[in-house]
Amino acid sequence: MLSQFLLPIILLVFFYLVLIRPQQKRQKETVKMQNDLQKGDKVITIGGLHGTVDAVDEDKVILKSPDGSRLTFEKRSVSQVVQKKESVATAETVTDK
Repeated sequence: MLSQFLLPIILLVFFYLVLIRPQQKRQKETVKMQNDLQKGDKVITIGGLHGTVDAVDEDKVILKSPDGSRLTFEKRSVSQVVQKKESVATAETVTDK
């Protein structure tokens, strides 16, 4: 009787550990990255557009493309940050050395 329930339970635990949990972790990291966007960050959208963050709103972001045009996107359409804007403190310590 116990062996009949053991295999499905093991399979559920396996699927949770291998599929569900890593996906939830990636989703949390993506949402955190999108919420931490700042002016000056270089990003790539899910459509493949490379640009620099010009302004950030609650749910929208304005990107400046390499040709100088400004485009408005939903914040969730930013897929990755290529380069974070250097903070003033980091820039000062680099120039002091």
